[in-house]
Formats: sequence, C-alpha cells, structure tokens
Amino acid sequence: MQGFKLITGNNTIIRFKYYSDVASVTSNAFSKLLPFSRTFMHARVSGQEIWIDDAPPLDIIQENASVFTVPGEVVYGPLKPARAKTSNCMGIYYGDGKGLDACNIFAKVFDEDIDLLKSLGESIWRNGTQEIKFEDL
Repeated sequence: MQGFKLITGNNTIIRFKYYSDVASVTSNAFSKLLPFSRTFMHARVSGQEIWIDDAPPLDIIQENASVFTVPGEVVYGPLKPARAKTSNCMGIYYGDGKGLDACNIFAKVFDEDIDLLKSLGESIWRNGTQEIKFEDL
C-alpha cells in the first residue's frame, strides 16, 4: 500500500503517498474506500484547501490528528469523537492553511506533483466546484 491518485475534471493525475508510519489505520481504511468520486469545493476560512463534507464515512480512531498542516497534506475527519466539527470531511491543502478542528493527517502529495495540486486548488477557487476521482496508485 503506497498511496493513491486523484484524477481531475481535465484528466490530470496527481499522486499522493500514505503516511503509513503515523496514520496506518486511516491509510488502510481510506485505501479500502477506493475508487470513489466526489465534488470538491474551496474552503472559506481554513486557507488554501479544497474539501468535501460528504466524504465516505470512516468509523476509525483519531490518529496523527491536528489542525496544522503543510502544503500538500490530506486530512480526513473520522466519525469519532462525535464532538469533532470535521467528522465526515476530507480536505487537501495545496498551500498554507489551518483546519477548524483536528483531522487525521494521512497522506501527502508527491513532491513532483505539488504544482499540479496548486493548479487544481486555484482552479476550484476561481471557477467553483469540480468532481474528482480517487483511485489506488
């Protein structure tokens, strides 16, 4: 289990590597969801992030959880703890940002694909939502 790829509306492929060492439960659970598609929107307050609030549910533990991310990281809100504002949300940071509540940080874009991710984020920011497909790498 290495990672996953997303495929944009114009068939651009962006690759991500799992944080298997610090987020193995989330990485394994996410890989079992693949393939799936969702329509991503741009965040309003958390910075340079694209996100969804209808992610496939993951009834897993909170691990490697934080509101602080680095550009290129992927976060997922597990269903528990129930008080979490990010339950059932998924976000991909393409630049600076800070989440509203702790999410499991479980993957990061390949270094050589960061510019593709930035282009996707800026496109969604300027043009609105976009359907994105997720598949195993």
